[in-house]
Amino acid sequence: MSSIKRILVTGGAGFLGSHLCERLVAAGHDVICVDNFFTSQKSNVASLLTAPNFELVRHDIIHPLWLEVDEIYNLACPASPGHYQYNPIKTMKTSVMGAINLLGMARRCRAKVLQASTSEVYGDPEVHPQPESYRGSVNPIGPRACYDEGKRAAETLFMDYHRHNGVNVRIVRIFNTYGPRMHPFDGRVVSNFIRQALAGEPITIFGAGNQTRSFCYRDDLVEAMIRMMNGPDEFVGPVNIGNPGEFTIRQLADLILELTGSRSQVVEKPLPVDDPERRRPDIALARERLGWEPRVPLREGLAKTIDWFRSIRLEEFRAPTPNY
Repeated sequence: MSSIKRILVTGGAGFLGSHLCERLVAAGHDVICVDNFFTSQKSNVASLLTAPNFELVRHDIIHPLWLEVDEIYNLACPASPGHYQYNPIKTMKTSVMGAINLLGMARRCRAKVLQASTSEVYGDPEVHPQPESYRGSVNPIGPRACYDEGKRAAETLFMDYHRHNGVNVRIVRIFNTYGPRMHPFDGRVVSNFIRQALAGEPITIFGAGNQTRSFCYRDDLVEAMIRMMNGPDEFVGPVNIGNPGEFTIRQLADLILELTGSRSQVVEKPLPVDDPERRRPDIALARERLGWEPRVPLREGLAKTIDWFRSIRLEEFRAPTPNY
């Protein structure tokens, strides 16, 4: 039996999706990348376009899609607050209708399907660090709910399709991830700080910068997703994927200033609504079931990310929304 698989990656031209596509193409699989290019760039997958085992399709997964595949990685959804709040109804549709369409395809094709969920399902957590058993503290009517509740609903759909229709599913909950190919205008804290530092602009933090985040390098995250997809069928998750190292936003700003040699000043702005105070994954389950833990320290990963930011021309990147 051939080991070459037909693999669909939705959101495949995005920051994480493009790197995942590269890994799968290099492994010899037939890869179909589907993306609507709302927050992604065709340049992210330009190097793959001449590969005979890679195909790029412009499509929005809120609409049905008919393909014959063996595996599906669902990474399609705007993931930074400015982008998912720009059109919150569309964000919810992407999570819910997208999940329904892909789960239907997986059921028909008898394909494995992995949902890229998020640490945002935990909301502003009352338990720290966050284990998979924690059910979260989410505001269902707040400005972030389109993303938080959309991802929670997608997890519900995945589990119901698994229990009632026998679909072979996987769920990973992704914590803050960074690395080369982050969109410079995605509004995330790492890309904001690097872009501001390199330009000599003020580095903007919200509040005093005492809120904490855990930052996982892109390569580590993609490795975990592949291990989850290739793992035993009885382990469907959800499983936390992230770096348990915890840093304040102020510490992150100071480290980026050091690594860039920038003389930018740090300025404080009011905290956004429902912004989590603390965020750190409990990855005991990933260690046990996937044999995985992150290997790239923050300083090393930031240095690689800064090098990439120095190599690009910002004018070649369009801001997906007017929010940034």
